[in-house]
Amino acid sequence: MNGSKGQKELFTQEDFNKNPISLNDELSFSKDLIRAWQQRIHTYQEPHFAKAETTPIQQSIFQTVGVEAIETSPSPQDLVPLPLNFWRWPQNPHNGPAIYLVMDKPKNLEFHILLYIGETIASDKRWKGDHDCKQYLQAYSEACNKADLKTQLSIRFWKDVPHETTCRRNLEKQLIHKWLPAFNKETRSFWNTPFTN
Repeated sequence: MNGSKGQKELFTQEDFNKNPISLNDELSFSKDLIRAWQQRIHTYQEPHFAKAETTPIQQSIFQTVGVEAIETSPSPQDLVPLPLNFWRWPQNPHNGPAIYLVMDKPKNLEFHILLYIGETIASDKRWKGDHDCKQYLQAYSEACNKADLKTQLSIRFWKDVPHETTCRRNLEKQLIHKWLPAFNKETRSFWNTPFTN
């Protein structure tokens, strides 16, 4: 039986030339579409940023990880911003357990938008390897660039977190629930995030 020869006869080159969709076609996003998506996130997160600016930060809050830990967590804007390629530096500025937050500061918005929250036991290694969020951020950056929108992406590390993985993951889960960052898998459908497909 010569299946491959018969299969080729089902489609001619002319059939492919008629098809307007190519595998090389890229999704394009208009400036208005991206700004509207950013604005929706900003509208939800703005009260959290505003409240965090007026809430004092406790230095060590992890006897128990609960609502009080979330309410007294530092404002993401108060954490030191680093470029996303920080892990290429000769000396890594962070190691050990951390909660990390990836943010952008669109020019037309008052506050940052929080795009991703993650946790790690080894902050000096987690961002080096494969990470879905890196792909989403690249797609987001490229779409913004093509729409003539500037990004100010940064990653920030919160180091005063539990060393125990279960507690740290619980804290990460609560923070994701509070902030609804657009690139976390738990929230992508909520925001109809277009940069993750």
